[in-house]
Amino acid sequence: MIKPKSVEEVLETAKVEEVIQDYVNLKRRGVNMIGLCPFHAEKTPSFTVSPSKGFYKCFGCGKGGDSVSFLMELEQMDFPEAIRHLAKKYGIQLEETEVSQEVREEQQYQESLYLVNEYAKQYYQDQLFNTDVGKSVGLSYFKERGFREEVIKKFGLGFAPNKTDAFTLKATHGGYKLDLLKKLGLTSEYGRDFFRNRVMFAIHNLSGKVIGFGGRILVKDVKAPKYINTPETDIYNKSKVLYGAFFAKRDIRKEDECILVEGYTDVLSLHQAGIENVVASSGTSLTVDQIRLVKRYTENIKILYDGDLAGIKAALRGMGMVLEEGLNVKIVLLPEGEDPDSYLKKVGTEAFREYVTQQAKDFIMFQAGLLQEESAGDPVKKAKLIKDIVDSIARIPDPLKRSLYVRECARIMEVEEQLLVNEANKVVSQRFKKGQHEQERARLKEEAPQPEDVFSIPPPTHREKQAATGDEFQEKDIIRILIAGGGAVFDEEENISVAQYILSNIEDVMDTFDFPLYGQVAKNCHERLLAGEPVNTDYFLNHIDEDIRQMAINMLSSPYEYSENWEKRWEIFLSSQKMPDENFASDSTQALKRFKLRKLNKMIRQNAEKIKQLFEQKSDDYMTYLKLDQKLKGMRNELAEELGTVVL
Repeated sequence: MIKPKSVEEVLETAKVEEVIQDYVNLKRRGVNMIGLCPFHAEKTPSFTVSPSKGFYKCFGCGKGGDSVSFLMELEQMDFPEAIRHLAKKYGIQLEETEVSQEVREEQQYQESLYLVNEYAKQYYQDQLFNTDVGKSVGLSYFKERGFREEVIKKFGLGFAPNKTDAFTLKATHGGYKLDLLKKLGLTSEYGRDFFRNRVMFAIHNLSGKVIGFGGRILVKDVKAPKYINTPETDIYNKSKVLYGAFFAKRDIRKEDECILVEGYTDVLSLHQAGIENVVASSGTSLTVDQIRLVKRYTENIKILYDGDLAGIKAALRGMGMVLEEGLNVKIVLLPEGEDPDSYLKKVGTEAFREYVTQQAKDFIMFQAGLLQEESAGDPVKKAKLIKDIVDSIARIPDPLKRSLYVRECARIMEVEEQLLVNEANKVVSQRFKKGQHEQERARLKEEAPQPEDVFSIPPPTHREKQAATGDEFQEKDIIRILIAGGGAVFDEEENISVAQYILSNIEDVMDTFDFPLYGQVAKNCHERLLAGEPVNTDYFLNHIDEDIRQMAINMLSSPYEYSENWEKRWEIFLSSQKMPDENFASDSTQALKRFKLRKLNKMIRQNAEKIKQLFEQKSDDYMTYLKLDQKLKGMRNELAEELGTVVL
């Protein structure tokens, strides 16, 4: 197990914005950073990262946390895996205690899928570099393609020998379980090697772990496919993966553009030539998940096609969803008979870069030009092609961008602009209605009771039991201040913290909190102070209780922030108070008064019920509670006057 000291060092070192930028393209907005949420599909950024506070929050789907929880959620890691990943990223040497054999086996089982794939990669690489057939067949193929040894090793290329079960036997003798080999698609159900007599391409996820393989056959055999891939597994879903994304993500962000090619070798060639913002769809049509993967890092995608017009037309038909996701798409048509790999080798890096830059055409304009050539002199065909273009334009979510495309396409196609506007609006309206209908169907399906639920109503959740009541707002405000500024100084002369001031003033009413979670937090904080331990933001953000941790993130997050322009642009400064994030002393004083006012009103109501009950019983205690009523109302009125509140 990892020692707490090492965990603490990782948590203190890891910067949430640096970790998230490996997966999401973040842009600065004031003191925070924003980007598109990786946890749900969105077109307008609602994912906010606060470097100063060390956490992220999505105001769209509600997910939030620190760098560790981000990795756990996105990469499906457990806590130790996330800590080890961050330790490796920041070069931290972890100290670990000895664990039992049972715990070690459990840890190995959790990581087994990745471990087996990593072993397979090493096996294929060993076959490539250290066997006669691997060197003569596999390595010679890669070198004939011009790949240098460092690129071959970096991308995890290898060779699978033409033997029935060589890999399977070696892996099982090495202690790897046969059922895991089958589960990962490395071994067939009959115990044979899935990849045989092929050069191998390791496929990595965004954190660099091997999740699958692609194998290319080198002999001409009409009975065997040229390429085969790892079947779908628990860690490999072809429709959600782009080959080379792990190695390209930094440069995609840097260049603010992703170059999309078709094959593995195209990625390798461009990467080796210094063009590293490149990924491949591995011979399949782009999927929505792959498009969203690109959109995490950039909204600009450049697609390279060879000169095969039939293939281009087929690919263009699938571009609608790229436009729907709001990406800016450019098309580069390579000379006939060339692919990115061959053309790069033919003309060299600089000429290739220049060609790609000069020949890149906006997708809509490319489509319009292509269709214009095909429909020349044929009005019927031209009308159909115009509808195809309008359909593409209507998929673009940005209305301003749509209008500009309509204007340019009207010029190219020599038709009235208003005609295209009307057609585009029709399509947009139809799509909107269809989307609403589908959402309604999905909602009704979700709300409809399932057969097994008809006679079994589930109990309320933990949060449902804690439904908000009368004093929630004031209680929440007290807890918010404890979370955001409990460690701040309230009185410098007396050396009192905000947490000490607040908790000493509510010590006698902690048991009267209407909202149980807030009451629990107040009691925990009071116990920490008595034990001499600090009550600060870090304590809440790293709390072992998930409810408290998420509550802290929600209370510390806001879609709004104080604009820096007041000071930087207009030189207008706060003169009557400190900045909002530093004004905890004033906040706590006012919050306590409001909190006490609510509690006094509650006590007055309860006392009134008691007076009524005693009056009906003609009890001797009636006058005592009547005097208490007068005293409570006097305290209430005095406090209300301080707050400037009218008492009805």
